[in-house]
Amino acid sequence: MDLSYTPEEEEFRARLREWLAKALPTLPARPSPDDWPGRRAYDLGWQRMLYDAGYAGVHWDASPTLRLIFLEETEKAGAPYVGANFVGLLHAGPTIAAEGTAEQRARWLPPILRGEQVWCQGFSEPDAGSDLASLRTRARRDGDTYVVTGSKIWTSHAEVADWCELLVRTDPDAPRHRGITWLALPMDAGGITVRPLRTLAGSAEFAEVFLDEVRVPVANRVGEENDGWRVTMVTLSFERGTAFVGEVVACRRVLRQLADAARENGRWDDPVLRRRLGRMDAEFRALWRLTQWNVSAAEASGGVPGVGGSVFKLRYSHARQELYDTAAEVLGPDSLDLDRPWTLDRLSSLSYTIAAGTSQIQRGIVAERILGLPRGR
Repeated sequence: MDLSYTPEEEEFRARLREWLAKALPTLPARPSPDDWPGRRAYDLGWQRMLYDAGYAGVHWDASPTLRLIFLEETEKAGAPYVGANFVGLLHAGPTIAAEGTAEQRARWLPPILRGEQVWCQGFSEPDAGSDLASLRTRARRDGDTYVVTGSKIWTSHAEVADWCELLVRTDPDAPRHRGITWLALPMDAGGITVRPLRTLAGSAEFAEVFLDEVRVPVANRVGEENDGWRVTMVTLSFERGTAFVGEVVACRRVLRQLADAARENGRWDDPVLRRRLGRMDAEFRALWRLTQWNVSAAEASGGVPGVGGSVFKLRYSHARQELYDTAAEVLGPDSLDLDRPWTLDRLSSLSYTIAAGTSQIQRGIVAERILGLPRGR
């Protein structure tokens, strides 16, 4: 498989670099991590700048390779991450682009691209654990609406979201993977209660969401009724396939910074630490090549990432945790200081083997869909 870039792709990279060099100095100061209304406004403002410059649609209108270049260059330049736009740009938006009707694409995609609306993800439930298909939030059909009752947890950015990509059970008697439906839920609908959750790192970008007889128009259904599991697999393929690309670039930068810090504080003299840093450098280089391979495979199959994203997500989650464990080793006692670089990143890295599907789930996908091993009983 050819992992090189075409002249046209390199031209796109050069134009993007030039624009970033001019645009980034004009940004306002970043708001406090706890100021979610401020962070929403900041993230939407950045998205609007991308829209005005013609880069907003790269997440679903451009080829997977151009998407990869965009994420690589914006991370290298220190541009704002998608932030509160994460679900809309990297999950819900690509799913609607791939599975929605023409009317749905016209209704929901432009506001995401223009930086006007924020989406959240209503997949996980309190009693489901990593078994997403065991969700119990019910949606009862009543004419042209669904009446939804249940609760969600770890709902990303729910406290500032306008819409939610919501999984509901529409047929409780069907096999559990076949009775699920994917809905677009307006977060200002009656009957919704949002309770923010504070994480180990002290942030509150997740929330519990309680749904009490919430009415959602049938027109907000993406895909057919009871076909939501298949639509969800499209969503998760984007989440596992390309959503972490920028973070791989960031991890490679952190690795270089760790080596510099170790030279400054004398820990570079430890040959075990040097070998560990060298092995991790090779690992993140390999992950970058795997990302390129997955993107090339997606390009050949119509733009939707395949199960190779599970291989990437599985290995990346553990590599990220090891990276920040190594950071603690380099910092020594300073790693307990929450104001030091990398300390909060180490705490947040603990969630990566759970988020976007646990490592156990990813191993099952790799075993069954790639290696062809029999399903466990």
